Amino acid sequence: MQTQTINLSIPKPLLAMINRQAKAEARTKSGLIQEAIRSYLSRKSAWDDIFKYGQKQAKKLNFKPGDVEKLVDDYRQKKLIFENCTCYIIPK
Repeated sequence: MQTQTINLSIPKPLLAMINRQAKAEARTKSGLIQEAIRSYLSRKSAWDDIFKYGQKQAKKLNFKPGDVEKLVDDYRQKKLIFENCTCYIIPK
């Protein structure tokens, strides 16, 4: 893999945390920072995919932003009602 050196400004407290973690894992600061960036970009990409899927579904179902909040509130209210009641099943 080709690499390129860059200059990076990092606050001293964060650099101290990086140094401690790199030492604890017996790895270089560069390796630790590279892994942190890969992890961040992977999570960011996954969340972007989730939001794109949600937007696609909302458009498909013709939901507006306020509709989602109301649906969540309605769901939570129904769930509370059923959690707070005692249900008896009567055999046939």
